[in-house]
Amino acid sequence: MTIRRTALLSGLTLLAACSHDTTRTEPVVVEKQSQCPVDLSIGQALILTLPSNPSTGYRWQVQDAASSVLGALGPEVYRSNDNTGMVGSDGQSTWRFRAKGAGEGHLVLVYQQPWAPEESPVQRFDCTVKVR
Repeated sequence: MTIRRTALLSGLTLLAACSHDTTRTEPVVVEKQSQCPVDLSIGQALILTLPSNPSTGYRWQVQDAASSVLGALGPEVYRSNDNTGMVGSDGQSTWRFRAKGAGEGHLVLVYQQPWAPEESPVQRFDCTVKVR
């Protein structure tokens, strides 16, 4: 009888291990180029936060939203690092995306003055996004 119980428990343990859902649900937070490439599961959120200071006239602009694999969850959100509310302080721009389909894409943003698109950007963020 103990062999039968041991076999039954082993079988149930193996079955439970095989049924474990390996889908990642925690958002992936990216704050610098060195954190790329990014691997996501379908439905997983990607939060991109980059340093920004709109008072200088420069803004991050999305050139390629990797729309074949990502869907935007809203517009850019800017937050100042300075709690005093002083004009001209630097801060962070944040974008939120959700992985919508399997494949690979490039999330590309450029930091430049919006009214001078012919000028070269002063910064470029290019991140490969792979969704499984």
